[in-house]
Amino acid sequence: MYINQLFDAYKKAKNYVQDKQIAHDLGLDSSRISEMRKGKRQVTDSEAVILAEVAGVQIEEVLLRLAADRAKDEKAQRAWQNIVGKLLGRNSKLASLAGAGILTMGSLDLKFALCILC
Repeated sequence: MYINQLFDAYKKAKNYVQDKQIAHDLGLDSSRISEMRKGKRQVTDSEAVILAEVAGVQIEEVLLRLAADRAKDEKAQRAWQNIVGKLLGRNSKLASLAGAGILTMGSLDLKFALCILC
């Protein structure tokens, strides 16, 4: 699940060591972060935006990846993953975010790319 990578990148960016620190920043109980990590609860878009901004990841990318994770149907999951893969594949400047496995975007504007796909 992508949310785990995002949480880890957020913790690294803030020099945090515990998930309860993330929970505090988001105004949540510590148990909510655990539920999100296990897939029992989904992060809201507004929470995802906060995490993305601090982690240094483009908001559009985070929202796309989380949508792929939220998809219940296997075909829908594959479709979302294909969309993300196509968008990221167009950019030759992909870089790893501090070993967290999260990709940051160089010059690719995901909003523009989404418009092209629609």
